[in-house]
Amino acid sequence: MSTTPEARNQARNRSEEPNQHTRERHERHERHDDHDSGALAWFRDLGPRGRRAFAGAFGGYGLDSYDFYALPLGMVAIAAYFGLSSGETGLLVTTTLVVSALGGALAGVLADRIGRVRALLLTVITYALFTVLCGFAPNYETLLVFRALQGLGFGGEWAVGAVLVAEYTSARHRGRTLATVQSAWAVGWGLAVLVYTAVFQFLDEDVAWRVMFFTGALPALLVLWVRKNVQDAPAAVHRLESAAESGERGSFAALFRPGLLRVTLFASLMATGVQGGYYTLATWVPAYLDDERGLTVVTTGGFLATQIVGAFTGYLTGGYLTDRLGRKKTIAVFAALSAACVLGYTNVPDAADGLLLVLGFPLGFCMSAIFSGFGSFLAELYPTAVRGTGQGFTYNVGRGLGALFPTLVGAMADSWGVGGALVFGALAYCLAALALLGLPETRGRELV
Repeated sequence: MSTTPEARNQARNRSEEPNQHTRERHERHERHDDHDSGALAWFRDLGPRGRRAFAGAFGGYGLDSYDFYALPLGMVAIAAYFGLSSGETGLLVTTTLVVSALGGALAGVLADRIGRVRALLLTVITYALFTVLCGFAPNYETLLVFRALQGLGFGGEWAVGAVLVAEYTSARHRGRTLATVQSAWAVGWGLAVLVYTAVFQFLDEDVAWRVMFFTGALPALLVLWVRKNVQDAPAAVHRLESAAESGERGSFAALFRPGLLRVTLFASLMATGVQGGYYTLATWVPAYLDDERGLTVVTTGGFLATQIVGAFTGYLTGGYLTDRLGRKKTIAVFAALSAACVLGYTNVPDAADGLLLVLGFPLGFCMSAIFSGFGSFLAELYPTAVRGTGQGFTYNVGRGLGALFPTLVGAMADSWGVGGALVFGALAYCLAALALLGLPETRGRELV
């Protein structure tokens, strides 16, 4: 079918837009080489639109973390309210993570089909709505269903937000930029601990855990801002327009074609190990401090605060190292250190709570620093056409399979004790390190 000269010109302009964006970025690097070593060079490199995208992804991931931690922090009170066993409480977290694998994979496909920003908004709305509904649950079964549905949004936010920011970022700064987005998890975690400490200090436990879930409505404010201010990167916009014209759309099948099959399998295995270790600790360390160490709510909050400060520092440090050492070396180093920290933390003598406090910092540091390279590494492993699908699938399949580890700890806790069962977290990190053997190093790869 023939087209008008105006239509041909518009199509040519669209096709040139990503290359023009890349040229402008390279020219900006050449003009500002003397500033590229500064602490905020990565932020300047984003440009105005990229900085707004960064703010949206950072806020979304921080509130994602806040809504997730409403459950682990209130787990002891919830178990007492409904009369649950350790296995049943562990199932609440496992269900969230398993369903989040589905939600994250679907969000990745949506990001490639309807755009990064639209998919981001859907994920935030979903996790906020069902977190609030958890506070109204009249019984365990209803809470389990609401928590599962919360997982649909929870699973998708990071993958979509990371792709959105990655496509605005140059290769030289991508590790630090995506690691800073990742550090929002520690910010949301810290906010959740502050609210938990206040709410459980002044309200009866039977009411306090519900109030924690009600505060999960906070992300609604972020949705309004993102909808008005954040746009997809030019390369992603161009890809959507090309896909609409050609009928080619992101799909899971593309991840298993020759050339991507090996990447998909080993990236999923790596994500399984890292997230299996992380969620084992995120789920059971509060219960370990409460049940086995006998700490009060306020004291537990203080111990977790040390861990959170370590986590925030770890995200930023890991981002720097992933740009200097490479993606694979950074993940391997922190996999080994995380496994060692788990074993050390859970074998502190009963009378040495001071040592437990000190070890909280390296534990939080290592188990968070290992995630710093994920955003850049997964984005660089896949081409633009399936970048959202690939990142969403591998990260969240890893989350779903990794969710088996908290349940395993819950099942073993009755006989081994929570501290003894946490050894499975260390084994998960070993699995992640082995998976790196099947993946290429991607440091320096541009996304165009």
